[in-house]
Amino acid sequence: MTERVAFFLPSLSGGGAERVITGLASGFAKQGIAVDLVLAKAAGPYLAEVNSQVRVIDLDARRVLTSLLPLVGYLRRERPAAMLSTLDHANIVALWAKRIAGVSTRLWVRESNTHSQAYRHPIVFRANLVSWLLEYSYRWADGVIAPSHAAAADLASNILLRKGSLHVIYNSVSRPDLMRRAQAPVEHHWFALGAAPVVLSVGRLTEQKEFATLIRAFARVRKQMPAHLVILGEGELRAQLESLVRALGLESEVWLPGFVANPYPYMARASVYALSSIWEGLPNALIEALALGTPVVATDCKSGPREVLDNGRYGRLVPVGDTEALAAAMLEVLERREVGVPDEAFLQRFSADVCVNRYRSLLFAATE
Repeated sequence: MTERVAFFLPSLSGGGAERVITGLASGFAKQGIAVDLVLAKAAGPYLAEVNSQVRVIDLDARRVLTSLLPLVGYLRRERPAAMLSTLDHANIVALWAKRIAGVSTRLWVRESNTHSQAYRHPIVFRANLVSWLLEYSYRWADGVIAPSHAAAADLASNILLRKGSLHVIYNSVSRPDLMRRAQAPVEHHWFALGAAPVVLSVGRLTEQKEFATLIRAFARVRKQMPAHLVILGEGELRAQLESLVRALGLESEVWLPGFVANPYPYMARASVYALSSIWEGLPNALIEALALGTPVVATDCKSGPREVLDNGRYGRLVPVGDTEALAAAMLEVLERREVGVPDEAFLQRFSADVCVNRYRSLLFAATE
């Protein structure tokens, strides 16, 4: 009998966690494992990227909370050998669903962010309640997976977990697929040969990503040399960021095109990739930029950038919220000062095969 694995998350909206799970589901399917991608609501731009061998289960819930009973029904009906849930509210629902369903499915939960940073921040709804529910519910998990060692240490210091239940698995990059997708054309004239250098960033337009600092830093760069800034992503702070661009007189130098399903042609052609976040778990786009050979500048936020860049060996690290330092680092890279290039051995830790095999060894530890 073929073992079945399920991946549960709210939807396939355009975020890093959704991209990670889409890639994992595809990786498991390529290894001949039956895969269910169970979504509270089957919506979002990454739906189009789901591997055809992956079965999408739409619980058709209006909210993640209301997917609890449909998920109980799925578990009782399909009884997958293992299930991985990601994103905190989905993790809570998954743990309660398994408990109510009374099934033997091994259930692992994945933290996508740095717990202490996310839950002390005012943008998180009912942060204290969710944090308490996580601590109460996580004791039922077969294990917890964090995307970086720093995020794992942070989680362990803030939530009481069973000894030996916490593991670290880096987010992965399928380099052949990345290189193939990066070959797609980019029509915008800023990316033409001979044009002024482009600073690129990718992410939701949210407070976590702190794009206001990046825009202000870019304004300093523009005083020193011609350049353009492109931020790929959509979010609730669009109006504020556009207002800041106008206030700084950068309308002709800054472009916010919204969510782009394939950001890799832009990334491959950019002169520098910039990450300005206040916090992260392990930033996917930073790994992808390295894999494409794009020079990187990043805030030294909790957590992830320092691990991805090997303590600054493969990119500039600057303090969070420091406009002047971010501008200076971008100028250094744009002036073609040497940046370390990661070797194959270093990039291998982020490979899709390594990632899938590590997840498989944990999820099926008791069944294979």
